[in-house]
Amino acid sequence: MTDIKFCGLTRREDVDVAIDLGAAFVGVIFAGGPRARTAEEGRSLFDGVSAARRVGVFGDQPTDVVARIADTARLDVVQLHADPTPEFVAEAKALTGLETWAAVRVSNVLPEADMDALISCADAILFDTRAGGTLGGTGRAFDWTLLTESLDRHRHARARFVLAGGLTPALVPRAIAAVRPDVVDVSSGVELSPGVKDHGLMQAFAAAVRSAP
Repeated sequence: MTDIKFCGLTRREDVDVAIDLGAAFVGVIFAGGPRARTAEEGRSLFDGVSAARRVGVFGDQPTDVVARIADTARLDVVQLHADPTPEFVAEAKALTGLETWAAVRVSNVLPEADMDALISCADAILFDTRAGGTLGGTGRAFDWTLLTESLDRHRHARARFVLAGGLTPALVPRAIAAVRPDVVDVSSGVELSPGVKDHGLMQAFAAAVRSAP
């Protein structure tokens, strides 16, 4: 079964609903934007959470800052956006000692990222929509068929594949059928406003994932 990550969490009640729905991952943003939280706020949001892995989303912060926030917030996973290089991923992983995800942002073509090198050092590759001026959370999907050939070539890899970008309860079954990701990641697709989750949409999303063929 495809795992679920609810991301962009800003309220403890939303974290609790995500846990109740069986999410494997819960995410807090430390990269700026309307959903951003401080390391201390992230720690409070994740306090006592053990049923899901706690993910922190980072932008272009230096690796020592990533490590400091990860320690303060008591993260299990660091997720690196801003087109991280394999060298940056390896350095962040070494400094934090944590599971490390690398985000690859997709527009109308698959970027010329060195997938082999990223896969060799990252624990997961997350595919999100590229949009000017933002790292994610745009509510826009990309053409999933762009991933088919690349992912089929790397299915044997140790790294997991995570699909993000504009997923909603209505779209996620088609996305799973097209990409067969290990994890689906949703933020804006289950929101009332940035950072404020709609619990009905969260429930619908989890149900749609579990009913996907």
